[in-house]
Amino acid sequence: MAKTGSGHKILSDNRQARYLYEILETYEAGIELRGTEVKSIREGRVNLRDGYVLIRNQEAVLLNVHISPHKTTGNYFNHDPLRTRRLLLHKEEIRKLIGKVEQKGLTLIPLKLYLKEGWVKVAVGLGRGKKLHDKREDIKRRDDQRQIQRAMKNF
Repeated sequence: MAKTGSGHKILSDNRQARYLYEILETYEAGIELRGTEVKSIREGRVNLRDGYVLIRNQEAVLLNVHISPHKTTGNYFNHDPLRTRRLLLHKEEIRKLIGKVEQKGLTLIPLKLYLKEGWVKVAVGLGRGKKLHDKREDIKRRDDQRQIQRAMKNF
């Protein structure tokens, strides 16, 4: 679990999202969690890969994010791993997102979960799905950059 330059402790990262989507904007959102969910997230037992965000009834909702049940807590107090979780955003941000998602056909994707001053936050990306040729171009560009770095290292 790495710390970023600003002191945030990254708990989970969705690297697949940057491969599948072209991220246009990012937003920071709080997340409504239960106690056992916070414990599991702090242990890094969370999977963002299949997650996405929908806006229902003027509220942002995080869906399909798997937070494993806490192992030392009994089954009575544990949570449902795939339950829907409410995201905490300002009303103006939600209104902007509604317009962009409905008109332009964009998608909201969770990019990473991190701790900020003791609170669990979610970085949500507004993205457009990449086509196959876009993915190939990205791979090609990355390989070229690696070759340039290797060549520079030898000289």
